[in-house]
Amino acid sequence: MNSAGVSTPCSALLLFGATGDLAKRMLLPSIFALHEDGLIAADLRIVGTARSELSDEEYRSLAEEALAEYLPDDRRGNGQLQTFLDRLSYHPLDASQADGFGGLAEKLGDISGGLSIFLSTAPSLFEATIEGLKSAGLTGKNVRIGLEKPLGNNLATSDVINDAVAEAYSEEQTFRIDHYLGKETVQNLMALRFANMMFEPLWNSGGIDHIEITVSETVGLEGRHGFYDDTGALRDMVQNHMLQLLALTAMEAPANLDATSVRDEKVKVLRSLRPVTADEMVRGQYGDGAVKGEAVNGYTDDLDQVSGTETFVAIKAHIDNWRWKDVPFYLRTGKRLSERRSEIVIQFKSVPHNIFAERGGKLHANKLVIRLQPEEYVRLQVMAKEPGLDRDGVTLRDVPLDLSLSQAFSKSRNRIAYERLLLDLIEGDPTLFVRRDEVEAQWRWVDAIREVWDENDMKPKPYGSGSWGPSAAIALTERDGVSWHE
Repeated sequence: MNSAGVSTPCSALLLFGATGDLAKRMLLPSIFALHEDGLIAADLRIVGTARSELSDEEYRSLAEEALAEYLPDDRRGNGQLQTFLDRLSYHPLDASQADGFGGLAEKLGDISGGLSIFLSTAPSLFEATIEGLKSAGLTGKNVRIGLEKPLGNNLATSDVINDAVAEAYSEEQTFRIDHYLGKETVQNLMALRFANMMFEPLWNSGGIDHIEITVSETVGLEGRHGFYDDTGALRDMVQNHMLQLLALTAMEAPANLDATSVRDEKVKVLRSLRPVTADEMVRGQYGDGAVKGEAVNGYTDDLDQVSGTETFVAIKAHIDNWRWKDVPFYLRTGKRLSERRSEIVIQFKSVPHNIFAERGGKLHANKLVIRLQPEEYVRLQVMAKEPGLDRDGVTLRDVPLDLSLSQAFSKSRNRIAYERLLLDLIEGDPTLFVRRDEVEAQWRWVDAIREVWDENDMKPKPYGSGSWGPSAAIALTERDGVSWHE
């Protein structure tokens, strides 16, 4: 394990929260896929732990039920289920009780071949869990730990957790997870930028007018009532996923594709973010409405109490460096919006002179759309002339040049983001994980936004479920002569 991402596979994997929703929906299907494809060693031991009192056999039954529900169709019936279940064992643990970790260490047995820990727990249990692992001798140099969010709800609480982790694990042993970084299309953003000469000369304030990043959801609280109301859209989505997308979009070319080089460039961008003023952002909270033709309740009805938590945020951000001078980055995320979508839109500037104008040809500036979900594609809008003799003038229109990743790579497996992240954790490659100085830069920017909200008493503006958010979010861009890509 080192900053260049040289693989040093471990011999044991420990999963906290092994009976929870994340484990059932994502982790177990991801590890099964790695097992089926022979990407993890045959002797890698997988131990789950949670508060539930289960035996090994009972946990294997739970895992089997989860796989039956959540495995993709092309993973079923391939004869690997039983051999995978045989890998699994389980140890019940109350993480708040330090004396229980000795039994966990006994269950793990010999970890001289290396141990990878996937830690997903409530923020209130982070310090106790780290202390328990430390007391049980599960913190040596051959141990690495993956930390699933939430890691605090501001810089101060994040520092408390990171400080506690740092007392037991070095930064090189610490793998902070943002599952967006495991998405294939996010990594293709790097390939698009740095493997193609055609984009880089224009990827700056000389060629780009503005950039939009949208992460929209149609769902509401979906069982996350307590967590979400304490967190809100800004801390739930902007602080991590959206700022990571912004950093990858805006960063300079790294010297190499290794952890240190990539993360150095990302943190430079995050530290260059200009503080946001009150007129550069919008808070919103969804009300009653209709999503996909079905009537839905407003946030306060879903929560069953009045709340000032935002479910929508739109921000006009700036990066104060040479490359991005005066290029606005419009960020938008929210729940109960018109459709589920994650995308980055690069709006290029218009050509300096329209030679077709005298013959009626109207130009639109080129636009590059990088769609992350639900479909995965890269689409470049270019201008082309409609066929004809042009006796009544020249007609120009937008034509999309499409790269559908699902079609172009149809013979390749569509992998869950956690497959890559878990494999990188097992092998010790930190490139797609978030370094502490990145986290701190993200929190400083987000904390400053919340201070502006408090200073200006900015309450969430209501918006109807099934819409694209408050009307103020439309005004945020349209006063700059820009419309959201919809």
